[in-house]
Amino acid sequence: MSLLRSDVIIKQGYMVKRSQNKKVYTIVNFKRRWFVLTKRHLIYYDEENEAKRKEKGRIELERVHTVEAAQTFFSKEEVGFEGEFYPFLVGYHQDEDYTLFLLALRDVDRVYWILAIKKVCAYNNNIRSYFHPAPWNGRRWYCCKKTAKLSEGCRECDNWISGRSSSPSSDSENLSNKENFNSAQSSPIMPGGGVAPGTPSVKQKEDQSTPRIKTVVALYNYKAIESGDLSLEKNLEYEIIDDSQKHWWKVRDSKGWYVNDMSRQRSESLLKHEDKEGCFVVRNSSTKGLYTLSLYTKIPHPHVKHYHIKKNAKGEFFLSEKHCCNSIPELINYHKHNSGGLASRLKTSPCDRPAPATAGLSHDKWEIDHSELMLLDELGSGQFGVVRRGKWRGTTDVAVKMMKEGTMSEDDFIEEAKVMTKLQHPNLVQLYGVCSKNRPIFIVTEYMRHGSLLNYLRRHEQSLSTNQGLLLDMCIQVCKGMAYLERHNYIHRDLAARNCLVGHENIVKVADFGLARYVLDDQYTSSGGSKFPIKWAPPEVLNYTRFSSKSDVWAYGVLMWEVFTCGKMPYGRMKNSEVVERVQKGIILDKPKACFKEVYDVMKKCWSPQPENRPSFRALKDTLMNVSQGILVD
Repeated sequence: MSLLRSDVIIKQGYMVKRSQNKKVYTIVNFKRRWFVLTKRHLIYYDEENEAKRKEKGRIELERVHTVEAAQTFFSKEEVGFEGEFYPFLVGYHQDEDYTLFLLALRDVDRVYWILAIKKVCAYNNNIRSYFHPAPWNGRRWYCCKKTAKLSEGCRECDNWISGRSSSPSSDSENLSNKENFNSAQSSPIMPGGGVAPGTPSVKQKEDQSTPRIKTVVALYNYKAIESGDLSLEKNLEYEIIDDSQKHWWKVRDSKGWYVNDMSRQRSESLLKHEDKEGCFVVRNSSTKGLYTLSLYTKIPHPHVKHYHIKKNAKGEFFLSEKHCCNSIPELINYHKHNSGGLASRLKTSPCDRPAPATAGLSHDKWEIDHSELMLLDELGSGQFGVVRRGKWRGTTDVAVKMMKEGTMSEDDFIEEAKVMTKLQHPNLVQLYGVCSKNRPIFIVTEYMRHGSLLNYLRRHEQSLSTNQGLLLDMCIQVCKGMAYLERHNYIHRDLAARNCLVGHENIVKVADFGLARYVLDDQYTSSGGSKFPIKWAPPEVLNYTRFSSKSDVWAYGVLMWEVFTCGKMPYGRMKNSEVVERVQKGIILDKPKACFKEVYDVMKKCWSPQPENRPSFRALKDTLMNVSQGILVD
């Protein structure tokens, strides 16, 4: 059967097809086929070459009722082909109810195929609301284990409405965190994108009667987990459909060198790790409103050079006044072809940065099913229970805090968790959700590979003690996270190096914020017992148990002292009663040996006896940034 001339090809390409097993006794197999999508049919052939190819089958698109991403229900051995595969399904034929399972070779291909087919089928009368994301095995459904083949699907379908009003190549849905973007944005994005600095925030179509289009560029690869979320491919552009929600945006598909607030120290670490001549990033400078180009070169020896991106009176950007451009992307493009006074021509950007944690594992998801978690090795234990590394649905690394029964006010915390999953900042450990329907309760959070800041400081004391810039950067990161909590009226109550975690590229994040409010242990919440964090507590907490953002500021000063002593115990081996006496007399911790005077002055501001005289975290952040600028000039 041949393709009619009037049947215009919309999309075509290779995919792997699973046998449909329309008869009961049929061998399950996977075969590579050339697929062609037209306005009326989805056709598959055994050859790409049009002259030689033989049609193996076709689906009438007017009979299609379901087009969705599918679960991974197969092993690589079953498929018999090398590489990664991204499954989706096409359900059709209302009476017989057939399902064609297809494996795209890239996640972005799966997204485009789904969108393209939905676009063509958008006005079908038989579109379904629920579907089975995995096949029927002859006795039960792989996905939900139901034993009735005609049972209603176990997962809700995506809304097809967007497919009716936009082009098939630009219509996927997903979500993204507004705060991780640095400009105008564009399509359901989850982990983060951002238009490079100096890029016009809005693209205007040639037809002036059409509304303006806001776009973003993904900074990270992100693999969608739920069917309603969009996978992102780094460096691809996305168009915003709806940005009314704070943490997730609806976008559709349409430069990875901009790294936003990455510090000088972390940019050097990242570029040295890549170890490629001409590897570079553009980051926010320590001078507010300016940008810095950090460039790795091996000439005459491996090192990183930092260049201010400057602006002339005409508003043009330049690194050398001889070569000015209207935007930073244009400037980068110029220096990719001409060194123009730089140590090297710009060549590559780091590509292995992990995507930031998302506000929830998927859109509006805070309750997590125990059965979706695979518990792995133990990471540690504390006041609330054991913490273990885990995998959610076999793909996402998580940390699972297994709460000891009787240690917390569970119902109150569960209600609070719904709100806390929405808190999202690059320097806060992301709360993904809770498992509250069984006991013990699990608290599921972002996994941080290097563990607690306290242990990290102690393990790496020899190298860290000589790198004051990096230690200061760690303090600034914690301060940024705490400033965010302060702005959202959250009090930590137990801020210390032990309750901060370290991840990739020396990223430091605050953990366990607000958890102390739900402790049921009187010894922990009063000043009379040994479990109370006496050495991090200000006078008003020791005397009256009065917690506030200002008591967090006091504890932050102690945390800074921990950082600059590489994990020493505050007040040494003093008993708690001795510490209380010292604090009430106004005696503060001594200056760490390897600590700049300017940094110690900040600590002392945190330890003002009167809460109202202590600075806010926002003011602390600005002060520390200024101190950093004075110590380390870009």
